[in-house]
Amino acid sequence: METNKHIISKLRQDLLKWEGYKPPQSGQRAQLGLGPLESVFPNGVFPKSSVHELVCASSEQAAASGGLVSGILSALMPPGGVCVWIGRDRRLFAPALSSFGIEPHQVIFISLMNDKDTLWVMEEALKCPGLSAVVCELREMDFRQSRRFQLAVEHSRVTGFVLRNAGKLGSTACAARWQVRSLPSADLDGLPGPGFLRWQVDLLKVRNGQTGSWVLEWQDGRFVPVTEMGIQEERQVG
Repeated sequence: METNKHIISKLRQDLLKWEGYKPPQSGQRAQLGLGPLESVFPNGVFPKSSVHELVCASSEQAAASGGLVSGILSALMPPGGVCVWIGRDRRLFAPALSSFGIEPHQVIFISLMNDKDTLWVMEEALKCPGLSAVVCELREMDFRQSRRFQLAVEHSRVTGFVLRNAGKLGSTACAARWQVRSLPSADLDGLPGPGFLRWQVDLLKVRNGQTGSWVLEWQDGRFVPVTEMGIQEERQVG
């Protein structure tokens, strides 16, 4: 019986490694500095070399999702790293990426108007091991398409992000499904100007991990959770 348990445990650990959840080596940190966005995943490690799905019910949610992805990219991309962003309507303001520690010249922007072309370019880009990550904006994605993406990253070790409409939410092969909404920023102790960027981040589905919900701010190049107590104090002051 003990031998069977050991075999099953070993198989589970091997599966997690193949899916991108490699435990940190002794004396080393595998965390990216994403705060609570990492703790819910197996071994407390954000799954790189996987595809993440962000569902967007409106253009506002799409913009908020783009902000969250930009913050994650700043942790994923090494100095001199390059990623591909496949968008539509050229809605992304490239200079704004500097707010997340990403220089516009590190991002290859591709503008496509239909899903057929976007799906093909996304899959081909995910096969390129020289990239740190690939982001694309889609209207629809089925399980077969998401499985092709996942197979591509398992060989290239690239991380993929799909921002898609929230119309039909069927099963996908993605490692995680997120939903992001923008929130009003807090007052900075009476100082003029806007406060830190703030989002409501919901992890709706995750493979082999736990779902979760957080209010996060982007402060000094990292995600900082806003506690429930802090939100209540802001409401009382307001």
